[in-house]
Amino acid sequence: KNNQVSSIQKRKKEMTSQLFKEVANQTGKLFDENVLTIVWARRFAAYKRADLLMKDWERFLKLLNQTEMPIQVIWAGKPYPEDTEANYVFNEIIRKTKAFGNCAVLVGYELGLSAMLKKGSDVWLNNPKMYCEASGTSGMTAAMNGCVNLSIPDGWIPEFAIEDENCFIIKPASNELSEVDRDIEENANLMSVLENEVLPTYYHNPAKWNELIQNGLKGVIPAFESARMVKEYYREMYN
Repeated sequence: KNNQVSSIQKRKKEMTSQLFKEVANQTGKLFDENVLTIVWARRFAAYKRADLLMKDWERFLKLLNQTEMPIQVIWAGKPYPEDTEANYVFNEIIRKTKAFGNCAVLVGYELGLSAMLKKGSDVWLNNPKMYCEASGTSGMTAAMNGCVNLSIPDGWIPEFAIEDENCFIIKPASNELSEVDRDIEENANLMSVLENEVLPTYYHNPAKWNELIQNGLKGVIPAFESARMVKEYYREMYN
């Protein structure tokens, strides 16, 4: 088991190094391989809320600037040209974070960059509006690459999640609240999970972090790989 953990860690470091070379090439920013790296990367649709992390700007700044448990954040994705709201959010994230050495927005989000982000990051952030996400396949492949999911319990996550064992869950707000109030509450819940669970586990309990990675790997492959799907189709259609 120790050999397996050590080989996962070694491979993760190699992949992180490749990702950070891409960050440097695109942005000129030098990321640190020993700092927890959060990635939000997927199709840039407005309902996926790429900017939820920074809704409370003062709290976000405090998180970015603290040095005891530092973080790095990467955003990547492509907004549709006609999606005015998503394009606005994308440009606002660039504008607000370009001065920070530990934030990067990457362009050219195609298969190669998508794979690099999943292999090189520590935390895969998924925070769409509740009941809007049909699946969310990026989190599945992130888990297969030793990345820990931090997610709203929507899309595929309820079928996968065993909270604090293979992922971290952001508590959803009541559906009775207005959209604005839901964003405010879910931002607060996201920040609390980051500050009180994700960061302390990563920096102060590496054994637990490795357990989360391994449980994610074990949980996602048998349940979500295409071989299982084909077997299920065959069983349901022909047996």
